[in-house]
Amino acid sequence: MLSGRATATAKTSDGPVEALRLLKLAKGSAIKSRTQAINQLKSVLVSADAALRESLAGLSNPHLFKRCAELDDSQEDGPADTARHVLKLLAGRIQRPTGEIDNINKRIAAGVEAHFPGLLDTRGVGPDSAAALLISAGDNPDRLGSEASFAALCGTSPVEASSGKTQRRRLNRGGDRQANAALYRIVLSRLRWDDRTQDYLRRRLAEGKTRREIIRCLKRYVAREIYRLIAPIGTAICHADPDGTAS
Repeated sequence: MLSGRATATAKTSDGPVEALRLLKLAKGSAIKSRTQAINQLKSVLVSADAALRESLAGLSNPHLFKRCAELDDSQEDGPADTARHVLKLLAGRIQRPTGEIDNINKRIAAGVEAHFPGLLDTRGVGPDSAAALLISAGDNPDRLGSEASFAALCGTSPVEASSGKTQRRRLNRGGDRQANAALYRIVLSRLRWDDRTQDYLRRRLAEGKTRREIIRCLKRYVAREIYRLIAPIGTAICHADPDGTAS
């Protein structure tokens, strides 16, 4: 960078993708806070008075939190009454981040739909996955140059691991792991609901590929498809099969 020989363009943070990044940041902290409160509530419940514990047994999480928020904590004569008070406090602490998360989810979905129309119409792509992939590409995806660059950025470019007569590619452990996880979620969704993806799975299994290798090929294919939707017109051109080999 200092010598001026670097040719890469830095990711910018002055557009709608930066807004999505901030929303994802807030959502992550809210989820962490809620998870901590849930763990604490269940820990208190395990050691609470038997009568209180039995009155809350068998409830699903939403109903449990609602019942705990409605507990009468007007008396504090002993450990049992204090446990009721603490359970009510923790239930309120759980409900507040839940409302924040719901609000943030709506904002993320609205932001993706407004600035990247059609992305959420892609099979298997939800607001969270779309946001993670957009954040990885940044507000200037044209800096990537090609869909292969985007695939490498997401850690889905195939890594050659052939030996002798065995031809195979192994897991790429580099790249943005959040984007990689988003591609994985999209592939799992398609394997469950998309006939075309299921046909591809059966065909590659018949060829001797393992399920893991097939999922890696599909992640590479999805990365290519996503790049076509988010890259500027004219840069999203590719001629490759789902396993990353040129056609």
